[in-house]
Amino acid sequence: MPRTLGLVTIGQSPRPDMTADMRPVLGDVELVEHGALDGLDAGAVQALAPSDTDEVLVTRLTDGSTVSVAHAAIVPLVQQAVARAEDDHVAATLVVCTGSFPEVPARRPVLYAERLLTAGVDGIVGSAPLAALCPDDRQLTMMERKWGGGREVVPAAASPYLGDPETAVARAAEKVRARGARFVVLDCMGYSSRMKDAAESAAGIPVLLARTLVARLAGEVAGR
Repeated sequence: MPRTLGLVTIGQSPRPDMTADMRPVLGDVELVEHGALDGLDAGAVQALAPSDTDEVLVTRLTDGSTVSVAHAAIVPLVQQAVARAEDDHVAATLVVCTGSFPEVPARRPVLYAERLLTAGVDGIVGSAPLAALCPDDRQLTMMERKWGGGREVVPAAASPYLGDPETAVARAAEKVRARGARFVVLDCMGYSSRMKDAAESAAGIPVLLARTLVARLAGEVAGR
């Protein structure tokens, strides 16, 4: 029998757009999805909107719309979603957001996409100039802080959810390549393999996709 991996998104579940890229990498693993915003109505979601001083996270709802939420407000809801995944008897749970989260008390392993992504990118990129793409302009300073420390960081914003995201990501990749980046990381689980391909074609440099990089590492725990 396949092992089970809980997927906890900071938005609403299910996320077929995300799991379509992750399943081929994970292999024979049953995915059990939960969302931090599951069961919340529009008013409750709106109450989580960030202020000017909050760290901003961007996610997707089941109706396809995009919302911004305050990091501090979403943390306890993520913890509750992890607990629901554990109640479903998953072998491990993966928090599929590349924002930083505190450790959640749990009975089984809890993996964090942000930690897997930063470790993987650091191992690949080293001290080379790195472009970090994020969904929202309000996250640019966070990108510099997150990916700096011994390397030049070129941040840029391109939404994976709005308008024509493949074109937006490709244009952003071209611009950061012109600014000296040697690698690009698509730092949001909303970016897809098609967006990665568009960015690589436009920029001509390696592009690291959070979805698949995180899934490869998580598969060491959840896969066979």
